[in-house]
Formats: sequence, structure tokens, C-alpha cells
Amino acid sequence: MRNNILHPGAGELNYEIRSVVEFANSLQRLGIEITWENIGDPLAKGEKLPSWIKQYVSEEALQEDLSYAYSPTKGLESARQYLSKTRSLETGNNLSKENILFFNGLGDAISKVYTWLHPNSRVMGPSPAYPTHSSIEGAHARSHHLTYDLDPYNNWLPDMEDVRNKVKYTPNITGLLIINPDNPTGMVYPLETLKEFVAIAKEYNLFLLADEIYCNLAYYPEEFVSLAALAYDIPLMIMRGLSKELPWPGSRCGWVEFYNTDKDHNYKEYAKSIEEAKMNEVCSTTLPQAVLPKILSDSRYKNHLKDRTEKYIKRSEVAFNTFKNSQYFEVVRPKGAFYLSVTFKEVFINNPPHIEPANKQAAELLEKELSKDLEMNLDKKFCLELLASTGICTVPLSSGFNSHVQGFRMTLLEEDDEKFEKTLKTINSI
Repeated sequence: MRNNILHPGAGELNYEIRSVVEFANSLQRLGIEITWENIGDPLAKGEKLPSWIKQYVSEEALQEDLSYAYSPTKGLESARQYLSKTRSLETGNNLSKENILFFNGLGDAISKVYTWLHPNSRVMGPSPAYPTHSSIEGAHARSHHLTYDLDPYNNWLPDMEDVRNKVKYTPNITGLLIINPDNPTGMVYPLETLKEFVAIAKEYNLFLLADEIYCNLAYYPEEFVSLAALAYDIPLMIMRGLSKELPWPGSRCGWVEFYNTDKDHNYKEYAKSIEEAKMNEVCSTTLPQAVLPKILSDSRYKNHLKDRTEKYIKRSEVAFNTFKNSQYFEVVRPKGAFYLSVTFKEVFINNPPHIEPANKQAAELLEKELSKDLEMNLDKKFCLELLASTGICTVPLSSGFNSHVQGFRMTLLEEDDEKFEKTLKTINSI
């Protein structure tokens, strides 16, 4: 090649959640049944989209010609008007419809937010991290993602002194990211912790970025507080979407809410640059935007969310009770979303158990996979061995979620209760 065409930050791009699929598929071809616990797709795990939501799509939106047309770049006015009104009432923080920008899922939004940030400006996020945030932020900066630690021995809450010190002594940190409820830990940020983030941002003249895609899947809604309800005078972006709470992941419908753009000219111009970048794509998918106001305002919607969170509460309790006396594993009961992060006890780290592959062919595939990285972290090795032995596909925390602690993430999505309990017990029996 005449010139090097590889982007300097390409080495930071990693999405272990899906990259493990190739190895799982090779095992499946051997006849090993795979239990897919790697990705948060409720429909793939047996959940059904409520019929009344399907009716809005099939009987109304699909019959409307404009559902097949371009939408305005920012999004359909009806959807933005609805969100503007409801979010302003929810938070007490005025949100203009002109400060709402739709994307093809939050992956698209995350890519735009970091890509159009000044190369010398960094956004520090949590560890464990969601890989779309951490890898794209790292790629943008051509460096490893900057993180603050979530503590598994303190309900996965951040050490705010650690956050403050890293901001103080790392001048190019310009923004702070929170994911609330958190993926992969299921932690919900307490009010006092959120207030501390706001105070730090105000003191050091930072912007805040809150990924609240799971906001309506907090198990105890009164414990969830949107950052928009606290940050009235500092630059703030909030990310939300339809994919997780409906559930309709294939809709690829997410949006960013820009708050307080009048407080900082530089932030206002940055928000404008993200909109102009989106303009080059013309717009985001029209159909899900068209049905958004009717679905979210339907009287059945609150019960739909209540039923889902009650399922996840029960499954989180089953998981917690399975692992609470485990020889090898530690678990914190989640308070939101539909994931479970399991970490390793010292006895596991110091003396990992031997996990026998399901058969000779699986052993050969495993050996080949392990040979690709001779310095592989213990938790990734465990996830590959677990997969080759039992067919249970999980994601390592270290490489999958840029985590400072080792363990794995699985989901709480399995609709078959018997299969879910069997999966937990199989892991715990290793």
C-alpha cells in the first residue's frame, strides 16, 4: 500500500460481545447447543413484543405513505415535540424540540458524539465500560479509553474521590460519562452520586454525557433520577432510545437531548457540528419515530414496563441466590437493565479450576482459539473454556468491558425459567 490507510485509533475498536460469536458458531457446528448469554436482545431470548405495539406499527404507521419517506434531519417534528414536552415536565429542565436529534440507534449517536469531539478532548467513563463508548472514545483520541472505577465491593458505585482526582490531574478530560442504569453491572446511580458528578463538572468546566437507554428499566423507578433533573446550568447530553424498553432493538431508534446549549458557546457549536454530521446522512429511520408518541403515551405502556422489570427482579434474585455462597464467584444484585456481572473471588484467580471441553473436537478448537493470544486475561480464557465445555456464551469483563476487575457478564433475558436456572447452576458448578 502506497500509504498507511489504517486509522491510528483502530486498535482501540473492540466489541467482544459479538466477536465471540464466530467461536460459538464453530462449536455449534460440532453439535454443541449454544446458550446465547452474550448480547442484550430480549426478542432473541423469547420475549414477545406486545400485540398493541405491533398494531400501532402495522395498522397505522405502515399504512401511511410518509412512514417510508425521509424524515427531517433532526427527526420527525411529532416525535421531537412529544419528547420535548414530556421530558421538560419530567425533569423541570426545559428541553426544546430543536435540541433533540434522532439517530439510527445509540451506536450511531455514540459514534457521532466522539468522532466530532476535538481530538485533544477526552471523555472519562466508568470501568467496567460499555464497549461502544470506550472503544470509540479511545479510537477518537488514538489512545486507551480513560476510566474511573466502579467498585464491586460497594455495590458497583464509583469512587468519587478517584473521579475528582483524575479530572484534576488530567487536564484534557473535558467530559464525564455515566451509564444509568449501568451496563454491564445493573447499578443505578444514587442521587447524591449524581450531584457529585454535577459539582465536579461545574468546578472544572466540563460537559456531562448520560447514556440513559435503560432509564425505564430501573427496577425501583423512584430510585432513578435523570441527570437532566440536576444539571440546569452546565452543558449536558442525554442519550435515550426505544430498543431496550419496548423491546424493539431492530428499530435502531435512539436520540440525543442537548441541554443548556445557551450556557457555553463552544458546547453550542459542538452540538451543531453533530447535527451537521447527521445532515450528511440525510436523516434517521422514519418508521419508529412515527409511532413513538402513540406508543409512549398509551395507558398500557406503564404496565408493560412494570411487568418487564418485575421479571428481571425475580431473575436477579434467582441469580443472586445461586451465586451468593459460591466458592468462586461474587455477585452484586442489579437494580436496573437486564444484565448480571459476576466477578472472581481470590481463590479462583489464584487457582483457576480445570474446565474440560465437551469433546475432543471442541478441545482442538479451544486450543486453537487460546493460542491466538498467549497473554489472554483469565476471565476471557474462562469464558472460552466455559463455552467449549457447556455451550454457555458469556462475555469477559476485562476485554469485553474495559474492566479493572475480572469476571463475566450474562443476561437476565431467558424467558424459560427452567433453562435460566439450569444455566446459572451449570456455571456455578464449574
